[in-house]
Amino acid sequence: MRHTLIVATALLAGVAHGDALPTLMPTEPALDASTIVQRAHDAAGGAQWVRPVSLSLSGYAVFYRDGVATRHERHNMWRIYDSGKRQAHRADGKVRIESIREDTAVIDLSFDGTYTYTHAGRSEPTIGDSRWSSSFGFGVIRHALDEGYLLQRLPDDLVDGRATYVINVLDPYAGETRFAIAYDDYAILRVGFDTPRGWHERIYSDFFSNEGERWRQPARVRLYYDGVKANEVIWTAYAINETLPDCLFVLPEATDCRDD
Repeated sequence: MRHTLIVATALLAGVAHGDALPTLMPTEPALDASTIVQRAHDAAGGAQWVRPVSLSLSGYAVFYRDGVATRHERHNMWRIYDSGKRQAHRADGKVRIESIREDTAVIDLSFDGTYTYTHAGRSEPTIGDSRWSSSFGFGVIRHALDEGYLLQRLPDDLVDGRATYVINVLDPYAGETRFAIAYDDYAILRVGFDTPRGWHERIYSDFFSNEGERWRQPARVRLYYDGVKANEVIWTAYAINETLPDCLFVLPEATDCRDD
C-alpha cells in the first residue's frame, strides 16, 4: 500500500510539473522572419557586425574522436570578409584556422580568396571548395536581408533551455541554413546546415563584448555532426576590423609575415 502511494504521488507530481511547462506555441505569430533577423542583427552589434572587414579570434579547443577528448592549447581564426555573399556554403573572402597542441599545428588550413592551403602548400581550387563546406554557413545571416534571399519562419524551439525563433535562410542558389534566435535578447544561439559529413550544427553561448563595443562574441561554440559533438571551441579574445596581411592566408606562412 505504501509503495502504491509513493508511485501515485510521483506520478501526480510529474503531471503537475508538466502542466507548468510553457508550450512552444509562437509567442508572437505575427512577427515575420525579416523582422526577427533585423533584430538579431541589431542585438549582435548593428551595422559593424553585419558588414565587418575582418575578425581575429583566439582561444583553445577540445576535439572528440573515438571516445577520446583532446585539448588544443591554442586555437586561432583569422577572417577577411567579402562584402557580398550569394552562396551560403562556398568559401569567400579569406580565412585561416590554426589549432595547436603541444606546440605543433595539428590544424593549419587557409583560403586566400582563390586557393586553399595546408602546411604542405597550395591545393587546387576545386579541392579547396569541398574542404570549406562545413566551415562556411553562419555568415549568411549577415546577408539574409539582401536582395535574392528568401526567409521562412519555422516552428519555435529550445536551445539550452532558451526559447527561440527558428528561421530558414534560402540563398539565391537555393542553399538552406537554419538559425535559432533567442526570444529574450535576439542572440543567435544555433545554426544548422547540410554538409558532406552530415547535418552540421553549432551552438553558441556565453557571449561577451570588448569594452566600448557593441559586437557580441560567443565565447563557447559547440560543433556537432548528425547530433554527435565533434569539438568545442572557447574563444577568449577577439578583434574586429584589424588590417590582416595577405601573407597570413598563404601557407606555409612566411617567417616575416607577422613582423610589424
